[in-house]
Amino acid sequence: QVQLVESGGGLVQAGGSLRLSCAASGRSFRTYAMGWFRQAPGQEREFVAGINWSGVTSTADSVKGRFTVSRDNANNMVYLQMNSLKPEDTAVYYCSARVGGITTSYRLIDYWGQGTQVTVSS
Repeated sequence: QVQLVESGGGLVQAGGSLRLSCAASGRSFRTYAMGWFRQAPGQEREFVAGINWSGVTSTADSVKGRFTVSRDNANNMVYLQMNSLKPEDTAVYYCSARVGGITTSYRLIDYWGQGTQVTVSS
């Protein structure tokens, strides 16, 4: 089993930056594809970025060039660096883990964190 705890959310101005962190527990952490999804009120949970065990990444078109996902396997940590934030980035951000490769479908995720709120003001 894997337990995930996000932190680093908050209120920022448009154009600002924020870094989210996800602390993971589990003996097989290094074998999991890790990632980030987000969900705004009334919307479906949306893929943001993912990273597999070897460091290969995938990012959604809406955040390419602005967001960067990374992982530190030695410390069981996953990060999401968010730059040039826009009001439409406002959502609850969830850390994810999957036994397998990166997926853009929230239905295929095996483990979720509790979420952290990101609010971007205009």
